[in-house]
Order: sequence, then C-alpha cells, then structure tokens
Amino acid sequence: MEFLGAIFSFIMTPLYYLVSVVLVGWHEVFGGLFGERSGAAWALSIVGLTVVIRAALIPLFVKQIKSSRNMQLLQPKVKELQKKYGHDREKLTQETMALYRETGTNPFSSCLPILVQMPIFLALFRLLDQAAKHGKGHGVLSDGRAELLADAKLFNGEISSTFLNGDNTTVRVIAIVLVLAMTATTFLTQRQLMSKNMPADALTGPYAQQQKMLLYVLPVVFAVGGIAFPIGVLLYWTTSNLWTMGQQFYVIRNNPAPNTEAFRAKEKRDAEKRLRRGEQGDEGTAGTAVDAEPDVPPAGPNSVKRQQPKRQTRSQRKSGAKPKPAPKPTTEQGETP
Repeated sequence: MEFLGAIFSFIMTPLYYLVSVVLVGWHEVFGGLFGERSGAAWALSIVGLTVVIRAALIPLFVKQIKSSRNMQLLQPKVKELQKKYGHDREKLTQETMALYRETGTNPFSSCLPILVQMPIFLALFRLLDQAAKHGKGHGVLSDGRAELLADAKLFNGEISSTFLNGDNTTVRVIAIVLVLAMTATTFLTQRQLMSKNMPADALTGPYAQQQKMLLYVLPVVFAVGGIAFPIGVLLYWTTSNLWTMGQQFYVIRNNPAPNTEAFRAKEKRDAEKRLRRGEQGDEGTAGTAVDAEPDVPPAGPNSVKRQQPKRQTRSQRKSGAKPKPAPKPTTEQGETP
C-alpha cells in the first residue's frame, strides 16, 4: 500500500501545484474585489481555473473535432469492409485500422479532452476534500488559504460540501441544481453533435451506436457520481461543459462536416449573404447620381474660337492704355467671317 501511495503522490503532486497556482492566482484577483473569505471570490476563482484549463486544451479540442469528422466521413468505407470481412473479425479489425492509418484518423482522439481533464478534476476534488476535512493545503495552497476555502460559502452553502455530507438544505439545493446543469449540458453537447454535424451514413453502424450509448450513459454516470462531488467541483464541471457546448456550437456553425444538416444550413446562410451583398451593390449603383456634362456644340470647319483679350503689362495698366485689338479670326479659306 505504501508503494501505491508513493506512486499516487508522485503523479498527483505536479497536478496539485498546477491547479493550486491557477486557483490561488485568481483568488488574489477576486479576493481583492470581494474579500478573501468571500464564497463568491472562491467560486469565481474556480470558474477562472476552468477557463484557463479549457483554453489550454483548445489544440486537443481541434484534434478531437478533426478526428470525429474523419470517423464520420469514413463510415461508408467501414460499412463496405464490414460487408466484405464480416465473417472474419480479425481481418475486419486489421483492415479497419489500416484504413484509419491511411487517412490519419485516431479513433481515440475524441476522448483526449476528457482524459486530460480527469486528472485535473481529481486534483481539484482532492484540494477541496482535504481543505474541508483537515484544513490542509496542497501545492501553493497554504493551510491558511485551505481553511478559508473550506469555510467559504456560496448562497449560504459551503463550497467544499457535497450533497451527501451537506449540513443544511441550501447545500443540497445547490448541489442538485449543479448536478442537473452538469447532466443537461453533457446531454445537449452530445446531442448537438449527433443531430447537426453527423452525415446520414454515420448515423448507422458501430460508431453511431457508440455515440448513442454515450449520449445516454454519460449523463447518468455524472448524475449518480455528482452527489458525491463538492460544490466547487460541480461548478468546475458545469462551467467546463458550458465551454464545450459553446466551443462546439461555434465549430459546427462555421466549419461543419460535409453532407450534414449544419453544412446545408451554412450553405443557405452563405447564399443569403451573397444575395444581400448583390442587392446592396445594385442599389448603390442605381442610386449614384452622375452629373451630366453640359452640351458642347461639335467643332466644325466654320466654327469660331472665342479670342481672349491680349494681356497688358503693368505700365500699360497704369497709363490707362487700351489693349490692342486681337486680329480677327479667319476661316480655313482665309476669309473673315
């Protein structure tokens, strides 16, 4: 047991420092605004921790989106392999993995953000749990700050309490609300992906069955396990789910997978936008007034050009001398008009 404990401590110690540095850093900001004992300061610090972690995971999220899209687009080919090698499971597995390698698709990439977040989730859980039970800090979270965290209250409910060990009704109400929010956001995020960004061919087959299973199983798992999580951890997970939902909505809206409902909706929006731009361009052209040039009679052979008076020098102007008349113009035949 001591050996396993040493391994656990070796793995978790860097995570304690990572989580506590970000958490304490945000608490320095919000503690200065609301007071270091304020539950709002600690709650916002946990939200800030979530934002930092999720922003750092954006590259993994992009990789997850690309992998999920490739998995969807490869479903017709996977079905062909199933028809061809359905009688030989080993051969089917080999050919399927070869197809994934050729297209650069990793079936496990879709799980990367969740897998990376789980140790951080566990580290935050341990920080809150140890602070509540023993007033003990980890990483850069000192024992004094741990006691402040243990006593911090949000709507009169301690952030470090859970639904199971809450000593008042407020704690249980907050826990239930956050568990329901966490469950609903998990379900809606997965439902959004399946209903809008999966082609019709991808909605049948093993990958689709796996997605449908996760659609209903994950929310139930989180709902059951959520009653044992401290309010601070529930706040972290709910905020993370909201981030995922918004991030996924943006990607699906602006860069949907081909042959999906979201792709057709984007094409329709783009067509309407081009049409509006064309109408505005036509209106601008039609509404631009062009000043008409004055009619100028065409120059003909007998046209006479008006002569300007001859310039006078300064001495002539002072003496009042009249300017000499200009010579009369002549036509091309040399006659005066």
